[in-house]
Amino acid sequence: MLQRIIRARETLLLGAILVLIALISTRFPGFIAPSNLARVFNDTSPLILLAIGQMIVILTRCIDLSVAANLALTGMVVAMVNLSFPGLPVALIVVLAIALGTAMGMVNGLLVWKLAIPPIVVTLGTMTIFRGIIFLISDGKWVNSHEMSAAFKAFPRAEFLGLPMLSWTAIAAVLLFTVVMTRTTFGRAAYAVGGNPHAATYTGIDVGRTQFWAFTISGALAGLTGYLWVSRYAVAYVDIAGGFELDVVAACVIGGISIAGGIGTIGGALLGALFLGVIKNALPVINISPFWQLAISGAAIIIAVAVNARANCEKGRIILKSAEHAA
Repeated sequence: MLQRIIRARETLLLGAILVLIALISTRFPGFIAPSNLARVFNDTSPLILLAIGQMIVILTRCIDLSVAANLALTGMVVAMVNLSFPGLPVALIVVLAIALGTAMGMVNGLLVWKLAIPPIVVTLGTMTIFRGIIFLISDGKWVNSHEMSAAFKAFPRAEFLGLPMLSWTAIAAVLLFTVVMTRTTFGRAAYAVGGNPHAATYTGIDVGRTQFWAFTISGALAGLTGYLWVSRYAVAYVDIAGGFELDVVAACVIGGISIAGGIGTIGGALLGALFLGVIKNALPVINISPFWQLAISGAAIIIAVAVNARANCEKGRIILKSAEHAA
């Protein structure tokens, strides 16, 4: 029953995205050109990557508000490394970005697991710390395009079968983590921890350890995105991706991931990110005020939360009804 509800929500969200694109095309026909839709997907790819990690964290009844700061710190570090060692292979820079992001995710996970500090408190704190470290190591200075090597900037833009590598990276992450969350022990443990942590403990699942690995995965994806973001836009500075963590959480909520944990899919996170991506790319094109853009995005989040709450209430009524019949 639950699987049918999730699939129905994802189908409705996909339908909403298609209707939104159709409405936009009536004002700006060029928006539905394949080349433009490919650009929209490419622009949304960083959000997709971060939403996947956030979805896994939220699934375990946690939240990671430090993902954008992780992205920014990793991006600044790899940009400064490239500035100092321009001949360093891009593959090593990518490994460094993932390793640094993973380490920051592990810090969050350990604080939640070993010290039992609420995740929102931990990640608010580390978000501020990571932003502060960026200023300390950069002295508030920018790393600009002319200071970056050509190879450093080339990877996310390199095309394969008509799509940039940034888009292919997002596609690969969606496929990989769909398998991880549906076919591995960790995936099953994450759903169990989010659904009922006490029952998960009784079945031998270490709740804290599962949450630790969720934060670690989120950190690794944020680190990878840090390199991709900085190399694609060819600039690194203190406030890079400022406030982007809110878009990441919004993408998850819109995609049907329950803040209460235990409910959600990678496909939902993907569709939630695409919904926001279409809005953010389309509204400026059709001359919608930036203030209305914020209002529309906020309304979408509130509606999604209301639908989630309604679905949870409905699920509760069904359980009670079944109990009455059993009696």
